[in-house]
This record gives sequence, C-alpha cells and structure tokens, in this order.
Amino acid sequence: MKIAYVDAFSGISGDMMVGALLHLGVSLETIREELSKLPLSGYHLRQTGREQSGIQAVKFHVEVHDPLHERSFRAIARMLRDSPLNPSVQETALRIFTVLAEAEGRVHGVATDAVHFHEVGAIDSIVDIVGTAVGLQALGIERVYVSPLPMGTGFVSSRHGVLPIPGPATVELLKGWPVRLEDGGAEMVTPTGAAIVAAVGHHGVLPPVQVSAIGYGAGERTLPDRPNLLRIMLGDTSEDTRDEPLLVLETNIDDLNPEFYEYVMERLFAAGARDVVVAPIQMKKNRPGILLWVLCDPGEREQLSGIIFAETSTLGIRSYPVTRTALRRDVQEVTTVYGTVRVKVAYTPDGRVRRAPEYEDCKRLARERAVPLTLVYEAALLKFDDDNR
Repeated sequence: MKIAYVDAFSGISGDMMVGALLHLGVSLETIREELSKLPLSGYHLRQTGREQSGIQAVKFHVEVHDPLHERSFRAIARMLRDSPLNPSVQETALRIFTVLAEAEGRVHGVATDAVHFHEVGAIDSIVDIVGTAVGLQALGIERVYVSPLPMGTGFVSSRHGVLPIPGPATVELLKGWPVRLEDGGAEMVTPTGAAIVAAVGHHGVLPPVQVSAIGYGAGERTLPDRPNLLRIMLGDTSEDTRDEPLLVLETNIDDLNPEFYEYVMERLFAAGARDVVVAPIQMKKNRPGILLWVLCDPGEREQLSGIIFAETSTLGIRSYPVTRTALRRDVQEVTTVYGTVRVKVAYTPDGRVRRAPEYEDCKRLARERAVPLTLVYEAALLKFDDDNR
C-alpha cells in the first residue's frame, strides 16, 4: 500500500499541499490538463523553486484574473459532478468541499446546500483542492496520515469581519484531530488545508513505512521560528495485514422514506465513512425496519452522527469500537482497447493476489464506447494478468 505522511510542522494550506505533491514528481501539466475540464477561466498556474533553512521546496502559484470570489457549495458541487474529471479526482474534490460546507454550515447556522464560500469559493482555492486531488491520484496514494497540527494564535480579517485564529471553520473541521493549540504566531492551518486533512487524512497508528520520496511545499509567508514548509513523505508498507482501530455507528429506523437511503449513503461516503450498510431487520412488535450501519475512523464520529441525525428520522445512534484487520492493497492502472482502468489489488498472507477492476472506470468506459460493461471489466482483468505474468 502506498502511504503519504503529511508532516505539518508549519501547518498546512492548499497551495503548500499542491507544492509538496509537485516536488514529489506530479507534473504541473497533469494538473493543468485536469483543471481544464472545469468551466473556469481567468487564472494561470506556475511553480517556482524556493529555499528555506537550506531546504529546497516548490512554491505553487495561482495567478488569478477573475474577480469573482464567491460561489455556493451547490454550484461548486454541480460543477464537479457535471465535469469529465477523472472519477477518483472528482470524488476526492467533492469530498473535500462537502466536509468544508458542512463545517461552514454548522458555524453559521445554515443548511449545507445553502452555504456560500467567500475566500474558499475563489478560483485559487478551487484550484488548490482539485490540484490536491489530482496529485494524490497521480501518485497512486491510497492512504494519507497527518501529523498533529499547529493551530497558531492571533486574528485574521475575512469577509465576515475579524476572526480569531484558528478560524471557526478550521476548528470545526478539526474536531477529533490531535492539534497543538497556541503553536505559532499566525494562521498556521487555513480552512482549505483543514478541509483537505478532514476529508482525506487519518491520524491513527502509522504502520512501518519504507520511505521512497520526500517533497516540500513552500508557504507564502516567512515565519520567525520555523521554515514555512509542508513536508510529505511517500512510502510503502509491505505488511500483508494491518490492524486498524475503527468505530461503528448504527441505528434502527422504521419510519423513513426508503428512497432517502441512497442520498444518506452518498452523504456519509462523501464525508469519509469507510463503509455504509443498509439492511432489513424485524424490530419490536415485529415491525419491519432498516439497520443503518456505518464504519468510520473515531475522529469522524461527530460529523457522521450529525449527518445521520440530519438526514434520517432516528432518535439515537449506538457506537462501539472495533478493530479491522485489513490486507495490504495497492492500485495499478492498465491500458485496454477501451481505455485506462484502475485495478484494485490485495495481497493475502499466503502469497495469493486478488484483483478487481474499478467499477466506476469500467462503467464510464462502457458508456463512452457504447459496449457492454462486462467486456470492459474482462479486458481489464486480462490486461492486468498479462502485465503481471
């Protein structure tokens, strides 16, 4: 499994994240090509080298000429869903914006769909978030671990007025995360950086990793007490299995419109749930009902419970810790006559290899090529087996 460890000793922002991914080898042209699939204009991307404390880093620049700095979550989500972005990139970017909108909604007391982004609705923030998703996909990163975050102190100006550091949305996003309060004399974690951490990061036990590459992304400011850099260490874990401390959330429901469960599952997955199961059960007095079962990281309990309470008719949620033993996994890309398909690969302790083509890739290619889904799926399996003989 390919793992990224985000060492945020000077905090994290969207441009620092993209800069570190570029330093790890992601091509700026790859990011440009994927962003060109969105209906955005009036900006220019470039990268420059920067040295801090003798460390070479990459500074990612987004030069914006579009004066629009406010977009609604609904508009951004629609733009992402309707775009021909790579499915993995689209899913990750949408998840980041979703957790951000939910946090903003809780802070300002509005529904998620009604949230309007100000600074984060600007083109540079959209580019940072989508660029991060592109970089993670391009490097084949399957799991992101994040160090404890320095939160900084002071005040910052915003469209809402003067806000304390860390900002309200940042604090909301990082509930359950290990942080260092009053570390740093400025805004160390931006809302975009916090949203990336909350959506794709993990803070559980880091398995032994063989580090293969290190990338540094530079921030804009000069800090008096540390280099303003974000370090990402890329590596692989060769363990056949690993134990993960997770949490189960579950509830019984007998009075919700069955059509709503698809949307509930979509929101839970977008907010970071590892798995969601809906199963028929018989409740007291032999009433038919539904068991909603969610597997998640412990730090996501509050956010996912909030979604369940908001989107269903339940009056209570049970929770209990579990340990999941997971096989070592990675993702490989194969090129078939229909196009490129990602193949998920799992390695068993007895040396066997399990492989499964990514369903969303196969579905997309089947529609584009107007061929049966099974043909694309089987072609991906055959090409994977040929490539790994």
